[in-house]
Amino acid sequence: MEATLRGVGVSHGVAIGEVRHMGTAVLEPPAKQIPAEDAEREQGRARKAVEAVAADLIARGNLAGGEAQAVLEAQAMMAQDPELMADVDRRIAVGSTAERAVYDAFAAYRELLAGAGEYLAGRVADLDDVRNRIVARLLGVPMPGVPDSDEPYVLVARDLAPADTALLDPTLVLGFVTEEGGPTSHSAILARALGVPAVVALPGAGELAEGTVIAVDGSTGDIFVEPSEEKKAQLEAAAAERKAALAASTGPGATADGHKVPLLANVGGPADVPAAVEAGAEGVGLFRTEFLFLDDSKNAPSEEKQVEAYRQVLEAFPEGRVVVRVLDAGADKPLDFLTPGDEPNPALGVRGLRTLLDHPEVLRTQLTALAKAAEGLPVYLEVMAPMVADRTDAKAFADACRAAGLQAKFGAMVEIPSAALRARSILQEVEFLSLGTNDLAQYTFAADRQVGAVSRLQDPWQPALLDLVALSAEAAKAEGKSCGVCGEAASDPLLACVLTGLGVTSLSMGAASIPYVRATLAKYTLAQCERAAAAARAADSADEARNAAQAVLSGE
Repeated sequence: MEATLRGVGVSHGVAIGEVRHMGTAVLEPPAKQIPAEDAEREQGRARKAVEAVAADLIARGNLAGGEAQAVLEAQAMMAQDPELMADVDRRIAVGSTAERAVYDAFAAYRELLAGAGEYLAGRVADLDDVRNRIVARLLGVPMPGVPDSDEPYVLVARDLAPADTALLDPTLVLGFVTEEGGPTSHSAILARALGVPAVVALPGAGELAEGTVIAVDGSTGDIFVEPSEEKKAQLEAAAAERKAALAASTGPGATADGHKVPLLANVGGPADVPAAVEAGAEGVGLFRTEFLFLDDSKNAPSEEKQVEAYRQVLEAFPEGRVVVRVLDAGADKPLDFLTPGDEPNPALGVRGLRTLLDHPEVLRTQLTALAKAAEGLPVYLEVMAPMVADRTDAKAFADACRAAGLQAKFGAMVEIPSAALRARSILQEVEFLSLGTNDLAQYTFAADRQVGAVSRLQDPWQPALLDLVALSAEAAKAEGKSCGVCGEAASDPLLACVLTGLGVTSLSMGAASIPYVRATLAKYTLAQCERAAAAARAADSADEARNAAQAVLSGE
């Protein structure tokens, strides 16, 4: 009998197929004592397993490229953490087997992460995946991961580790559903990059029986269990209609009455550029530069290496706009040479611009590299700082850009509520604003983006978040400057219309979302978008806001 479940839709499209559950490794090896003379051999086994898992993660990252590569390389660093390995060696020295020592050492580290503030607690799933892979290798059992199947299926899991999501085969995995996660979790971001329909934060997802036919609507978050033939036909017709609209929509982003809304791409490095160009991106709205720094957490990349990487991206968009975010280190992206290791809550500590101002030589090298990379290129370079709190921060960044001789526009990211509330003050120092809605939601609602239990507060449709977007856009308009959105909110076609109605001047998203947003914007006038935005802000919850905007745009 057909039943409907509701999670959080995080990647557009419809998938209909049988449920297959994610395989898991044996999580807890038996506790048994080894003779003292076996300790050295067990320590060697542990080291070999750790290195093999780290190498596998890096190899998966190289295959996946882009954002997935940075995420998987961070996981590999987690596996090789020197303190963790020292703890493993110590446990083996007092009689543990290699697999039990790894299990117990990771359990202790897990407790530290879980208690280190919600931002770091969100990395627990990544840590569990690394532990399971090492223990599985030591025990000689299958790795946790995607099930083997010759037929296409819908993948269901408690959560998906980046190592699994990055290499999903879209010809076999029709879509996926998870019990944990949120709209801005790593899995959600990677699902959008792959173009795989996905729903996260679905209570009881693990209870769906193997082989059950379900329909996944990644736009609405609805899951239809044992859908009727009529329901299947409705969903497939809607998906076909969306596909036809995508094919018919080309060119620059604009509303039905010609109001231009440039559609830009979020990229993590040169590997993401081809997909952005193919999707018709009008430039880059967020170039995350962390990928260069994650290669070696102990040393900053050389100026030469940075120049080469930046130039590859800049060359891909002649006459286009490329917005580069300087290094955003700290919290979930710790770097040994930059970030303090003893903060009680790193998400509220020295991260982003704060880190760079504490290490001016790192910022100076990056800005100089960007200046050299742009020399002679017909590109509109813009450079922005993450985690700007006030005018003092904005001035410090603008001064650093001028000191480096950078011929570009300088901007500030609005990720902290104070920046939205005082946007007009910040715009006295910089030339544009860019809203990072993921972090802005996290700091507005005290809700970690990786924690499924608070995903309703991470929903970018929350009216309080829309109010902060409106404040920023109004300030930019008053100052005659631009205000874009580069957070994941921009990838929701309906929300893109609302953001346009709030006064946002450009939208940046993963390349796979650009055609959906372009096609949807083209259906409505600016006045309709403004009415939808007003209706959404008048609501009291994210669901009400979404429904109110939909009602306005559908003419109900």
